[in-house]
Amino acid sequence: MANITRSAKSGSEWTHNETDAYNVHLSFEDATTFFRVAQLRAPAVDNEILTVEHADNTVSDVNFHLLSLLDLAMSASNPEESAIGDFAVCLFNALGYTRRPRVARTRQELRFLICGEFNYAKLDVSVIHRRLDDIILLVQEDKRLGGRTDAYPQLIAGAIAAYQANQTTRTASGLPRLQSLVVPGIILVGTSPTFYKIPLTEEFVRCVERGDYPNTPTIVSFHLPDLPRPRAEGMKPLDNRRIILRCYEAFKVFVS
Repeated sequence: MANITRSAKSGSEWTHNETDAYNVHLSFEDATTFFRVAQLRAPAVDNEILTVEHADNTVSDVNFHLLSLLDLAMSASNPEESAIGDFAVCLFNALGYTRRPRVARTRQELRFLICGEFNYAKLDVSVIHRRLDDIILLVQEDKRLGGRTDAYPQLIAGAIAAYQANQTTRTASGLPRLQSLVVPGIILVGTSPTFYKIPLTEEFVRCVERGDYPNTPTIVSFHLPDLPRPRAEGMKPLDNRRIILRCYEAFKVFVS
């Protein structure tokens, strides 16, 4: 893998060739290990979200909006559509991910230093801590139905670009640079999430910036929720929805 060619690709061009070239590997963890809890808690959301399957049957306008976006995200066929990102932002609002001083953004574009050149990485959805202007959560849509590459390498590229952006912000504010950071990320296939914890170090990121092979492997842990119904049905069925929302609730502890 050390001999794989490394080049200044944008984040959207990253494939498994790049994750191999930078010694990045995946490790599955069950819910207990990944979320560091003995049992997943019920999510802090309105009860209608847990008990009403169809948007038209809701009483609350807020819940109607969320479940309508869920339907649109499930039916999105064009990879350029914003339905999945819109749904993710609305869901983060409902779950408390974006309480002050946090805000959610869509299609944020970051400068991405790689192999000595500046390129770009686009984040489908990001959560920003406004007091620090730190990017604290990334969401990548899986666009393979549109002939695109796997979303996982793009998520890794986005996490590296976010790390670089956070370091630049800290330097400009007179704060010390972080030596390491675990970036939480989510890949969405429709409304079905896979959760990631991406550990980044100053040494690893400098290797990417220079186009060098890191001798120390980066192990990215991930959790794919164990659902009673097919993953393709996403959060539409209530039993799937309850399990996924429990995972989102547990994941909040890593978003700080």
